[in-house]
Amino acid sequence: MAELSTVTLGGKGSSLSSSSLSAVAASLAHVRIDTSALDRLSTSSSSATASLKHTIETPNFLSLSETRAFLLVLLNKLLLTSSNSIRADLLLLISESLNSNPTTFRFENLQVTQDELLVLNNASSALLGVSAILDHQSAALTSFSDVAAALSCEASKADVAAFNLMDSGDGHTSKEEVGVASDMRVLLNGSKLVGKEKIGSVTKVPKIHGTLREQVKSVHSKMRVELNSGFKLAEIQAGSDGTEQAVSTVLLSLAAALRELGECSFLRAKNNLESISSGDLKSSIEEMFGKECPTDASLGSGFTAALSLVFGKDYVKFAHEVNVLSGFVWKIVAWEIVTAFAVLEGAELNAKGQGVEGNAENSKPDKKKKKVVLGKGTSLILPLLKDGLQSKRVAAAEKSGLLETMIGNFLLFLDSAEPEFNGFLLKVKDILESNESRRLPKIPKGTRDFAKEQMTIRKKAFSIIEQVFERHGATALDTPVFELRETLMGKYGEDSKLIYDLADQGGELCSLRYDLTVPFARFMAMNGLTSLKRYQIAKVYRRDNPSKGRYREFYQCDFDIAGPSEKMAPDFEVVRVLTELLDELDIGEYEIKLNHRKLLDGMMEICGVPPEKFRTICSSIDKLDKQSFEQIRKEMVEEKGLTAETADRIETYVKEKGSPLALLSKLKQEGSAFLEHAGSADALNDLEILFKALDKSKCIDKVVFDLSLARGLDYYTGVIYEAVFKGGAQVGSIAAGGRYDNLIGMFGSKQVPAVGVSLGIERVFAIMEQQQKDQNQVPRPNKTEVLVSILGNDLTLAAELASELWDAGVKAEFLVNKRRQKHFDFAKESRIPWMVIVGEQEIKEGVVQLKNLEASNDATIPRAQFAEQVRSRLNP
Repeated sequence: MAELSTVTLGGKGSSLSSSSLSAVAASLAHVRIDTSALDRLSTSSSSATASLKHTIETPNFLSLSETRAFLLVLLNKLLLTSSNSIRADLLLLISESLNSNPTTFRFENLQVTQDELLVLNNASSALLGVSAILDHQSAALTSFSDVAAALSCEASKADVAAFNLMDSGDGHTSKEEVGVASDMRVLLNGSKLVGKEKIGSVTKVPKIHGTLREQVKSVHSKMRVELNSGFKLAEIQAGSDGTEQAVSTVLLSLAAALRELGECSFLRAKNNLESISSGDLKSSIEEMFGKECPTDASLGSGFTAALSLVFGKDYVKFAHEVNVLSGFVWKIVAWEIVTAFAVLEGAELNAKGQGVEGNAENSKPDKKKKKVVLGKGTSLILPLLKDGLQSKRVAAAEKSGLLETMIGNFLLFLDSAEPEFNGFLLKVKDILESNESRRLPKIPKGTRDFAKEQMTIRKKAFSIIEQVFERHGATALDTPVFELRETLMGKYGEDSKLIYDLADQGGELCSLRYDLTVPFARFMAMNGLTSLKRYQIAKVYRRDNPSKGRYREFYQCDFDIAGPSEKMAPDFEVVRVLTELLDELDIGEYEIKLNHRKLLDGMMEICGVPPEKFRTICSSIDKLDKQSFEQIRKEMVEEKGLTAETADRIETYVKEKGSPLALLSKLKQEGSAFLEHAGSADALNDLEILFKALDKSKCIDKVVFDLSLARGLDYYTGVIYEAVFKGGAQVGSIAAGGRYDNLIGMFGSKQVPAVGVSLGIERVFAIMEQQQKDQNQVPRPNKTEVLVSILGNDLTLAAELASELWDAGVKAEFLVNKRRQKHFDFAKESRIPWMVIVGEQEIKEGVVQLKNLEASNDATIPRAQFAEQVRSRLNP
């Protein structure tokens, strides 16, 4: 037997963990009280009088390991409790009893002090002891269940597309679900056994196993604190301190996660049974499975029992029932591994079960078996299981060679109480973390990869956008992805904190561009330009909190007109461009909210906002599309120092929104406060010119005049606007812009008026992707027109034929493979409409076979004319 480890309590810096508690509970470790703690207690309690008699009551429903856990927690709580009446003798009595490993514990008629009695009578010690075992067991179960699920995927040839889950970067993906998917990919990486079988209990693995991980972390966090907190005697005297309720709350969520995992594992185990090829082996294991494996019904009744106990506030018995439920789940997962092993290694298990292993007389030469390619992780785990099976088989082999004995010993090896199992689990964790099967890399939060289908949508969108921009005479511009920090600072108001600063490399201080407008203004000033109509499509960077539709790296599509012009003419054209963009991208219903910065400033002054607070209050108002006015009011009053009366006056104005011409007419009525303010009056005149132009252009129906639109950027000086999608996808603003007459002048001596709009293309992509998903459309990721299929291994022929097509301007690919079906599968998967097929017969006859896959017809054409014939058929 292996030498027992030692768990030390009471030492400086020592703490009790769930794993060390579980080792003592399973009699795999001794308990030792640090001598410094014993000396301290002997000194401090020398005058304590043990005048009370007490019997330590151990709940009769607790198992032996649960009882040991309870006593260890009790011992630690006595050590941690600040009192001069806790005696070393009592602690030594409990520790010596634990180390003697009795089958029952009796502590009757003990002489105790008043403070000792308070600690001994506190019921939370038993609850914490059982909970700590659960903490340790469920943490082990997270890895154990992943291994079982991975083996089941190979045993049942399951479709593992669900494990392609990646962190989307927008904050809307569960970290634990992504972690489970990543571990499953590590285990199954390179496997040739996983297939296309859609199995619900496999598809659910990331969510079910991820939820268990979340609950295990909650329990572990709670236990780390509770196991090492001393009792406060004053609180014990006053009644419960809330520990039992707090611990039971996290255990209840764990119980629900355990039940779901058990039910999912049970379904996979049953599925594995159906995949066992040997009839005798299958019937034998099915019989044992039916007798010994807990069912989903037993999980349900166990969970229901636990639920009723927690509602009845019987917290210790509740924890015990959750532990029993955990034991059921563990057995089910162990059976899942057994059934998966029977599928993957059925012949070996059958032979061992019949006692023929190593017997030269009975063994017959096997036919050459097809090599089975397991995943990089599972291929390392399977030998560990074989070794475990072999080690448990030795003793039993003398008595019986029956399959039942073999499986019984296999299950024994998979028992978490067995010392060998801990070694197996540590090796599993090493496999997941090792270089040999390291987890795949991931992208930073707030970023995303674009796969071929997404790139198809993106290229289509960019093409439409460029066509609209160029229709209006704009020329393309590109600027550096990073700028001098001084160029960007002071241009974005409160949003300046979102700028990504690059590390100081001992030279210029640089930052990643926040938008495309400031670099455009810098370009104009640096080159002394006074007039330019330009567009730019490029990535920008913001150190924002990722959320749905909000990224840290994303494309902007900007259209700007800079230079002197007829009053409001550029503003009209930019809004018109925006409507053309959104109409031609065909994303669905949208509206363009429009306001004027001078109108906002006038409203601030009319309402009594101090001039120095104009911009910060505008920044608050700009959040009205995401928060209620009550929340904004609280921010303006409590955080930004505005009076309640001023905030209330602002509310009356920001509620105004509606048809542009109608609301404009209302605001220009005689007696309007806006007309008495010079800046606001100018703004209303500007808007009247703009709205009339938009009306004549037949796009005013897309515009909403909204006094709550504030746009937080400091550089806006005139009209401001924001496009919002009104469809089902909640993506927020999809485009925004406005007039900025002073920005270019910040970088040079000349003031150059300018106006522009920026399309948030990432959100437009999200809408377009959702539309295709809703319509069950799969975009074709390539434009290949012809597949040159060489039925053989002649690459030179493929090169010759494909090159002729490329020279003729035909979009073509080639494939060299002897198997005819491979060519058709490739063409179907890539949705290539035409195939040029050349086999031995075609080579002999000097022809090629031209096949139209969409029309399902063939034509045989001379080899010499094939490129011309193909081109003519593609462009009739």
